[in-house]
Amino acid sequence: MIKTSLKVLAATVLIGTAALSLPTPTLAGDGVGAGLVGFGIGAIVGSALTPREVYVAPPPAYYGPVAYGPPPWTPDWYTYCAQSYRSFNPHTGYFIGVDGQPYFCR
Repeated sequence: MIKTSLKVLAATVLIGTAALSLPTPTLAGDGVGAGLVGFGIGAIVGSALTPREVYVAPPPAYYGPVAYGPPPWTPDWYTYCAQSYRSFNPHTGYFIGVDGQPYFCR
């Protein structure tokens, strides 16, 4: 991101320096007037093409945390985890999954 910004900045400085070092035409006023007319026409056409109504998707609903078993650290929870997982450690609340990683019993 920073490298891209620095490249854009360097290119802008280079183009600006080159544009300022070029000789100015004698009829510069005609070019400025044509540019302003083009800008005005572009603004009118662009505003005519933009949609009047913008539809925004509603935010996702929040359903709260997922609970698989009884609340942690209750006697029912100890019973549920001990019966569900052979590697359940009642001191930590974790069991070892089939991938070898520890998981908190829920």
